[in-house]
Amino acid sequence: MKYLAFDTSASRLTVAVGGNKNILKSVDECFHSHSVILMQEIEQSLQSAMTDLSEIDVFACSVGPGSFTGIRIGVSTAKAFAYALSKKVLGVTSFESLAYNIVDKTKKLTIIDARHDNFYVCGFDENNVVILEPCFKTKQEIIDLYGEFLIVSDVEIEGVNCIVGNMAEGFVKAVEAKISSASYNRESVVPLYVKKSQAEEEL
Repeated sequence: MKYLAFDTSASRLTVAVGGNKNILKSVDECFHSHSVILMQEIEQSLQSAMTDLSEIDVFACSVGPGSFTGIRIGVSTAKAFAYALSKKVLGVTSFESLAYNIVDKTKKLTIIDARHDNFYVCGFDENNVVILEPCFKTKQEIIDLYGEFLIVSDVEIEGVNCIVGNMAEGFVKAVEAKISSASYNRESVVPLYVKKSQAEEEL
């Protein structure tokens, strides 16, 4: 099954194609330009993969957590392609992108920095099945879970013993592991917001 996948949830843009030739491309530090460069990176990646857009069976994207604007760009782009070409869609969480980095059969607590010693958190069992639903935890609450989980983060965190996962490679592994669950129901792919945006909280 051929796929086009992109992660616009963070400062790095990741585009991957599983086609006639597999391609994985990342562009660093483009936090404020996803909407500008996404389409050209998709076009270049498809050309490198020697795959036409019409050949794609599944359009996959990261649903977060991460940048509110970036997530919306990725989700809306995946849905637009799927609607236009009558193809399937697949959403992958940032937590899954971290969890699929780990090949060892162990329980994982995936954490994403939410600033000010707070974190978005999700727990997985040995088979990457969610056993702790996405939630919001402090640094101390994460430290209290040492021994129960292997801690996997998107960045190094001072005072926390964790493995730093490769989000781009994990994203592709998660897409390939979940691709059989892709759906024609495009509304099944929605942004994952563990915590409301500041603007929403101030309403």
